[in-house]
Amino acid sequence: MPLERLMDVLEHLREAHEQLIALGTQKKEALISNKVEQLIQVMNQESKMSRHIEQLDEQRLQAAYEFLQERGIKSKLNLNITELSRLVFDVEDKQRLLQIQKNLADTLGELKKLNELNQQLIKQALSYIDFSIESMSYYAESEAVYQRPADKSTSAVRAGLFDTRA
Repeated sequence: MPLERLMDVLEHLREAHEQLIALGTQKKEALISNKVEQLIQVMNQESKMSRHIEQLDEQRLQAAYEFLQERGIKSKLNLNITELSRLVFDVEDKQRLLQIQKNLADTLGELKKLNELNQQLIKQALSYIDFSIESMSYYAESEAVYQRPADKSTSAVRAGLFDTRA
């Protein structure tokens, strides 16, 4: 039955997004603890999971199309779950479909919050790296270390750890 298939695909989508949340949590921990190897592994797993979600989404579209065909609608409308639920006349099936929709929406909302947090952590890490590089390349060593005022004029001013002219 196309409606059952559609609900199964939606459940699989929710489960896949739950796995993305678990990976996002691992990513957050890797960012906080500055574990680059772990971060790379998590990002690779996220890429694989994203491809899996794309396949599930294609299955969702196909199941929705089959459901529409079963209801006598021949065109390939791109209806959302709320619109599809209007075509479900069995009360239990309709409630189950709407509950699956709610669960999926809650999972996606949680994933969105986690992704926003991880994005902020990445921005902070990049800002710190940028600051560190600028500190090493632009400030002269004599400015970073205390010197007597009389010695200041005799010491040579270096450009920093990195020579930007090279």
